[in-house]
Amino acid sequence: MSTRAWRSTWVVLLGTVVLLFAVALVVGRYPLRLGEAVRLLLGFGDRESLDAAVLLRVRLPRALAAVMIGANLAGAGAVFQAAFQNPLVDSRILGIGSAAAFGAALGMLLSASPTVIHVTAFVFGVLAVVLVALIGWRLGASKLVLVIVGVLMSALFTSLLGLVKYVADPLSTLPAITYWQLGSLSRVDWSEIPALAAVSGVGLGAFFALRWRLNLLALSDIEAESLGIHVRGERIVLLLIGTAIVAASVATAGMIGWIGLIVPHIGRLLVGADHRRMLPVSLLIGAGLMIGLDTVARTATAAEIPLGVLTGVLGVPAFLVLFWGMVRRRGTV
Repeated sequence: MSTRAWRSTWVVLLGTVVLLFAVALVVGRYPLRLGEAVRLLLGFGDRESLDAAVLLRVRLPRALAAVMIGANLAGAGAVFQAAFQNPLVDSRILGIGSAAAFGAALGMLLSASPTVIHVTAFVFGVLAVVLVALIGWRLGASKLVLVIVGVLMSALFTSLLGLVKYVADPLSTLPAITYWQLGSLSRVDWSEIPALAAVSGVGLGAFFALRWRLNLLALSDIEAESLGIHVRGERIVLLLIGTAIVAASVATAGMIGWIGLIVPHIGRLLVGADHRRMLPVSLLIGAGLMIGLDTVARTATAAEIPLGVLTGVLGVPAFLVLFWGMVRRRGTV
């Protein structure tokens, strides 16, 4: 792809994200006029009105969270697939999602405080990948070893999550855990934005700065090391960074699958496999896709559709289409 075509793609995607963000702010059961929304965002208009309350207290933090979470999941998926040289790897394979889900469920069991729930989800998500990294390092930190250990961690924390659900109060705590597992942004408010923004900014910034090195990690380990890359060390560093942003996203919105798996494939179809271009494109696609799906989830039916359900229903056929196209181009899996 030429530089001009790449820039045009990037501008179109950025414009799409901005448009979807604007739509998310004005569309809903209480629709807002675009002009009034702009006035309120610029600090004009009646700040005590119902329009201001809906826009500034409900939809704006939710839309910001959707953008960050979509970019986080897509960016982590792209980095994990490059680091492990496996197009089927995402955060769920490495046990991050299951561990964060267990942490959140444990937080719900111990306390109703959103802060406790977010902290425990984040802590256990990071704990899972630290265990994967430590065990994998002792066993050589090869791609296969890390994936196998990640699958084992996922199975362990899934079992522990089942134990928490078994002892939870079936009238209050168990329904809350079950609903949280389905994924939703309905409870997001301004109190959650600073922490999510800080983790997302640092993590995605690090990914963006290291994106050219992902091209080297996508080579065989021997080739990458011959070019001066410390493969095991860099793979684990990227794994830790990806875990932090995924755990922060899961702690905020619950379990939302398929974004990290599918979006990098779409990015490669648009701009190729060069991570200097593919990673920024994947971040924009993930952000736009998440905010678009969240808008659909809260407006399509009388009751809000859980995001995890929506991404699963759309993700499976989307992946089959992408996989079918890959098989037809290559002639084989």
